Amino acid sequence: MSKIFAHLLPALVTEETVAGGVAVVFDILRATTTIVHAMAAGASKVIPTLDEQTAMELARKAAPLADGRAGAVTGGERRGLLIPGFDLDNNPFAYTPEVVAGRTVVFTTSNGTKAMLHCRAADVVYVGAFVNLSALVEQLSRETRPIHLVCAGTMGQISLEDCLAAGAVAHELFKQNSYQEGEETDDQLGLAVSAYRQALNSTEGLLGAVSRSFGGRNCTRLGFTKQIERAASLNLFSLVPVFHPETGEITV
Repeated sequence: MSKIFAHLLPALVTEETVAGGVAVVFDILRATTTIVHAMAAGASKVIPTLDEQTAMELARKAAPLADGRAGAVTGGERRGLLIPGFDLDNNPFAYTPEVVAGRTVVFTTSNGTKAMLHCRAADVVYVGAFVNLSALVEQLSRETRPIHLVCAGTMGQISLEDCLAAGAVAHELFKQNSYQEGEETDDQLGLAVSAYRQALNSTEGLLGAVSRSFGGRNCTRLGFTKQIERAASLNLFSLVPVFHPETGEITV
């Protein structure tokens, strides 16, 4: 039986902790949601980077496609907005088949890509979101290694929407016979599960909880209401992107 742990911020988990285990990174608003959309739209891979300059350099080095188009596009954000000189921001709706199919997406964000790279000591790193929740749970249900649910947070602050996603995964795994809820559940995991169950049972529902979260309020301020609605949608895709620490690439 796998042990399940939650880490409400990347700073609360070390490389030694995730080594030999499975990490799942959540940045619901919006990096991991956007990565799932990019892979579902046919991107060949996503390369997460820590900074804009590295992203631009990697994109320039990508071989062109057979039809002459650039082989890579740059995507991401700083302070929630399009990075000057980048092709795409962090809007999941922007990653359409017409734009990204067959191409590499070189991606850098304020929180999500940093969290992913922070977990590279894990055996495998999955990209988690509400939009691929069931597929992710199915993948994790076959695991025997420790599972670490890592919340990206927002600028070093705990963000409710990521905690809700971690809680949703644990809640679904606990419903299966192979995962027991009990004394091995630490307080961070208990808080995440409780928050998710409270949202499920509240009149505002999951969307309301995500909207009033720290990240949700940021997105509302920037006018990204539709993106919040999309990020809080369940099971739109049946794929689970995987970050491979040895190559630095995300594939399906």
